Amino acid sequence: MRRVLGWLALGLGALAGLLVAARTPDIPAEVLRARYAGPTSRFVEVAPGFTVHLRDEGPRGAPTLVLLHGSNASLHTWEPWVDALRADHRVVTLDLQGHGLTGPHPQRCYTGTCMAETVEAVRRHLGLDRIVVGGNSMGGLVALRYALHHPQHVAALILIDAAGAPLPGRTRPLGFRIATLPGLRNLAEWVTPRSLIARSLEASVAVKDAASPDKVDRYWELLRHPGNRRATIERFQSPREPLDPARLRALAPVPTLILWGQEDRLFPPAAAEWFRSVLPTAELVVLNGVGHLPQEEAPAASAAVVRAFLGRRLAPAPTPPT
Repeated sequence: MRRVLGWLALGLGALAGLLVAARTPDIPAEVLRARYAGPTSRFVEVAPGFTVHLRDEGPRGAPTLVLLHGSNASLHTWEPWVDALRADHRVVTLDLQGHGLTGPHPQRCYTGTCMAETVEAVRRHLGLDRIVVGGNSMGGLVALRYALHHPQHVAALILIDAAGAPLPGRTRPLGFRIATLPGLRNLAEWVTPRSLIARSLEASVAVKDAASPDKVDRYWELLRHPGNRRATIERFQSPREPLDPARLRALAPVPTLILWGQEDRLFPPAAAEWFRSVLPTAELVVLNGVGHLPQEEAPAASAAVVRAFLGRRLAPAPTPPT
């Protein structure tokens, strides 16, 4: 028995040593701010103890877009669109709670509804009235939640490969699956190999330049902002909030663009068709050769679709003859 206990202790010691060696520590917030905050970055306290990283670019008085990133992404995903649209649009991007340089929520609230209220807090802080709210993946679901809760402030809605459609049997990227598994998800708070992030990002895109080494580094390092990995685990443990088709149909008067990548393996085009079925007045555009991140995989083409849509649907009504 002593020999067995000795071997067991030795094995546990070796395992502990491996975990220590493999541990990927948090990166201090100030280091990440120096690396990833841009010249237009602002850190705004929108509620007591809750500071949001945002950027607000483009002419004041122009139509305002508020763009929301997907799961484990950050506002950096929108940089190509900001470059394409800010000449004649005001573009607000932000890191939602548990993401990017914003970090965890003080009340640890990571549901879609809580994130929609973060958007509302930012809108109030910036003094905006009506906004075009758009989002990719998880951000698309948050945009929908925002439109349902605050329709009076929504001038238009843009869903880019949005989450929320019922898709039984779909396969999530490995990193997302780990975040749902007891035991492994807790380990992932301390051991997050870069290769895991690379595999998840590569599985999400059809245009491989969108999973370049520098982008993998950005996703990997911002995930290691203090509190973000714990927030990811808690977000995946949060209660699901299924979309109610009847409530979504109430958004019919809101000009809506559904923009999708034909090669999206995370949310295939069947999800886009589901959204169009419950939002029958929406416009649907599918981009060939593009996966889950059109704003990064085909920035010029996807931004042109958005510009054309806004030009049609936000055009002022003609002045009646006197």
